[in-house]
Amino acid sequence: MALDLTTGEAAYAAERKDLYAMGEMPPLGHVPAQMHAWTIRRERHGEPEKAFQLEVVETPAIDSGEVLVLVMAAGVNYNGVWAGLGEPISPFDGHGAAYHIAGSDAAGIVWAVGDKVKRWKVGDEVVIHCNQDDGDDEECNGGDPMYSPSQRIWGYETPDGSFAQFTRVQAQQLMPRPQHLTWEESACYTLTLATAYRMLFGHEPHDLKPGQNVLVWGASGGLGSYAIQLINTAGANAIGVISDESKREFVMSLGAKGVINRNDFSCWGQLPKVNTAEYNTWLKEARRFGKAIWDITGKGKNVDMVFEHPGEATFPVSSLVCKKGGMVVICAGTTGFNCTFDVRYMWMHQKRLQGSHFAHLKQASAANNLMVERRLDPCMSECFTWAEIPLAHTKMRRNEHKPGNMAVLVQAPAMGLRTFADTIEASREGR
Repeated sequence: MALDLTTGEAAYAAERKDLYAMGEMPPLGHVPAQMHAWTIRRERHGEPEKAFQLEVVETPAIDSGEVLVLVMAAGVNYNGVWAGLGEPISPFDGHGAAYHIAGSDAAGIVWAVGDKVKRWKVGDEVVIHCNQDDGDDEECNGGDPMYSPSQRIWGYETPDGSFAQFTRVQAQQLMPRPQHLTWEESACYTLTLATAYRMLFGHEPHDLKPGQNVLVWGASGGLGSYAIQLINTAGANAIGVISDESKREFVMSLGAKGVINRNDFSCWGQLPKVNTAEYNTWLKEARRFGKAIWDITGKGKNVDMVFEHPGEATFPVSSLVCKKGGMVVICAGTTGFNCTFDVRYMWMHQKRLQGSHFAHLKQASAANNLMVERRLDPCMSECFTWAEIPLAHTKMRRNEHKPGNMAVLVQAPAMGLRTFADTIEASREGR
């Protein structure tokens, strides 16, 4: 048996072993040879229940600038669904590893550090942002790391995500964990919050300003719930779009100025050929949707920004209802990737189409500080057990999940734990 101390907490006894059961705590800083993980393999691409399988794999070794984190809880994002399906591309076409561990959100404890890591030490409680880069080009040194040729998303474009007892990350991915949140609440927000932050504040001169109006698609989901809160915090006005009337109250409670149910309209999908009868029908319905926006913003007042991520189904309308000189900013295509629009409204009204992809450390840290300062709610809707990770992704794929963000327990033996000491105690009780 080895006696180890947590940072400022009571000592706990734990045996040094090569593999630990889920929820069993190793001695602080002891790295076992193997770990439990939910893996995806190329030959299993398909629905989450098929693609995700439990395996015992080697614990990843870290380089000089990397950190090994004991994962207490993880977040569920749509890129896990994509990784399982192997669509739009297989993650194996990028990293080439034998297996893929998905998961691009996590909260946990620093368990080992490379010899060049100075800002973090064993025992620190952290959340992880999902951007990685090699750090040695112009964009990483004076530019925007998200434009670096080496930029990649941890847990999607790398094979070593958060659905495992341990995960390997670059030291620059770590941020302080909000101490007022549980492990699972801490784990569910970073990817969607930082993505929303960059979309709203990262593209000058169209960075969000007080008094502006923003149309937010999927307002009750992970991205949307943070967009609404950030817009409200900035003194601007969010107009949320929902697809289920039961979500209206939730979106309004986040601070939206108004809510529109897209099921009240029939202008979705790819744009019909311009100047046909079908196009005229679409345009009339799309303008009726625009009128619903005016009912919230004021007559003739189009939105300054459209917060886009459904893609194919909504993009024609987004590009129409955005004001002259405004911006449509898009980070995903959850309804499809073949986006169409009437380019006449784009060039003649000088609108901006802006792609946006996650965030760099400064943006992710600014967003995280808002959570640390309790200005934002993590909006955790559901927390699943370790065994339910495939089920959580199935619910997301089918759009059957509750409003907000989903989390899963990994090493945390129970929900509601906020400290390392709580976790040790719960781990003992679970034996």
